[in-house]
Amino acid sequence: MEEKLNINLTPEMAEGVYANLAIIAHSSSEFVVDFVRMMPGLKQANVKSRIILTPEHAKKLLFALQDNVNKYEQQFGKIQINGNPTPGSTIPMPFNGEA
Repeated sequence: MEEKLNINLTPEMAEGVYANLAIIAHSSSEFVVDFVRMMPGLKQANVKSRIILTPEHAKKLLFALQDNVNKYEQQFGKIQINGNPTPGSTIPMPFNGEA
């Protein structure tokens, strides 16, 4: 029998944090994902959230995101990406596709 996990979402956390850039780094033992908000005309951007994952959990996140993108596209249509993001790129890639 599977145990039920109760997850608490505080009102502050429920508001979320907007980010339009993700920077991903890894070592042999962890993946680090920094979510950044870039603002037009500014030369500096601040990390708004940092998530640290084990390699196993990073892969599970990859699969969960792919599953959710597929479900989204089935319901709302294909997501268009502006620009030419390069799969496997090591440079930061803004979520909006602009370099």
